Amino acid sequence: MDNYGVDTTNETGFAGRLKKLRNEKGLSQAELGDLIGLHSNHVSRYERGESKPTAKSLKAIAEVLKVSTDYLYDGDEKGATFANLKDKELLEMFTDVENLSESKKEAIKIVIKAIIKEEKYQQLSAS
Repeated sequence: MDNYGVDTTNETGFAGRLKKLRNEKGLSQAELGDLIGLHSNHVSRYERGESKPTAKSLKAIAEVLKVSTDYLYDGDEKGATFANLKDKELLEMFTDVENLSESKKEAIKIVIKAIIKEEKYQQLSAS
């Protein structure tokens, strides 16, 4: 446990999540290090629980591994995955929507549902 009560050393802690996610992406420590601008030794120390990344490095790791920093650092399941969206602009918009009022979120849901419904209707009509 670190000073904040976060388990950083075992398989359910930061170190374990980092190693598991890196392996799931098929990345070596060196490859992850290259992608985030750090030497593989840093990644190795993170995975062994010997050190923790800076906020900047944590953000870079989370972006490469497609998870939230909250999930990566403390296991917050709500932010376990950004999404498998390839459209980064759309992903950022969905992230921003989280901060809107409930009424605005509902309005956005209505618009999205309408567009999806229209697309499905067009696909059926074309068949």
